[in-house]
Amino acid sequence: MMSSNVSVYPFFSSALTLESLKLSPPRNYPAFIFGTLVYLVIVFFNTVVLSVIVRSKDLHKPMYIILFNMPLNDLMGATAFFPQMVFSLVTQNISLSHIACILQGVLIHLYGAGALLILTAMAYDRYVAICRPLRYNSIFTNGYLIKLILLMWALDLSLILILFTLLTRPQLCGTQIQDPFCNNAALVRLTCGDTRVNNYYGLFITAFFQSLSLSVVIYTYLQILRACMSGNKTNARSKALHTCATHLVVFLIFEGTILFNVLSYRIQGVSSSLSKFFAVMMLAFPPFVNPLIYGLKTKEIKQKIVVFWEKNVSVF
Repeated sequence: MMSSNVSVYPFFSSALTLESLKLSPPRNYPAFIFGTLVYLVIVFFNTVVLSVIVRSKDLHKPMYIILFNMPLNDLMGATAFFPQMVFSLVTQNISLSHIACILQGVLIHLYGAGALLILTAMAYDRYVAICRPLRYNSIFTNGYLIKLILLMWALDLSLILILFTLLTRPQLCGTQIQDPFCNNAALVRLTCGDTRVNNYYGLFITAFFQSLSLSVVIYTYLQILRACMSGNKTNARSKALHTCATHLVVFLIFEGTILFNVLSYRIQGVSSSLSKFFAVMMLAFPPFVNPLIYGLKTKEIKQKIVVFWEKNVSVF
C-alpha cells in the first residue's frame, strides 16, 4: 500500500533531473569543449568508415556489410548521449522532459544490445569464412545476409521497446535520475508501483543478449583456433588470426566497458564519480576507438581510407 506522504507524478507530464557531473563555471567550459570535440571526432571517424564501405565496391562483401552496421550503431549511441551532455554542461540545465528521457534511454539500450548482436553476427561470419571456406558463398548469399541483418535489428528493436513499454505501467514517484543519462534501471527506481515485471524482464534480456553473444563468440573462436592450429598453411593461418584479431579486440573493449560499468554500481565503496566515469566511458570509448581499430587493423579498409582521403584532400 502506498504511503500517504509519497508524491505521485503524472506519467509523461513531469520534467526529470539527471545526475549532475558537478562541473560548475568555469570548470564546465573545458569539459564542454572536450566533450564536443570527442563527439565530432566520433561522428567524423565513423562517417568515414561508412562512406568508404558505401563507395568501395570491393568492400561490398558480407563481412563489410555486417561491419557497416557497427558505425551506424556507434553513431546512434553517441548521438543519444553527447548532445544532451554538452548542452547541460554549457547551460547548467540538467533537466529534460520525461518523453525525452525515455527516448534517450531507448536509443542507449538499442546501442548496447545492438553492439552485442553485430559482434555476434561478425563472429559467425568469420567462423564460416575460416572453418567452412568452401561453403561460405553458398551460405552468405545476398538473401541470407539481408535476413540476418533484419533479424538482428528486429530482435534488438522489439526486445528494447518491450522493456520501455513496461515503464508506462507503474506510477512515477520521483524525478531525480541517479545517472548522468537516462536508462531503464534509473527510470524503474523512480516508480512506486509494482516493478517486479520490469526487473524480471530487464534481467531476462540482459542475460539473453550476454549469453547469446558470449556463447557464439567463444564457440566460434575456439573452432577458428582449432582450424588454424590444424592447418598446414602458415600464411593462411596467420591471415585468419589477423582477420579475427580486430573483431576480438573490439568485442573485448565493449565487454570490458560494460563489466566495469556494472561492477562500479555493484561494489560497495566505489565513489559515485567513478561510477559516472565508467557509465560515460561505455558510451564514449567504443564509438571512439572502433573506427580507429577497423581503419588501422583491417588492411582493405585502411587502403580504401587512404585512397578516399587522398581524393578528397586533393580537391582542396
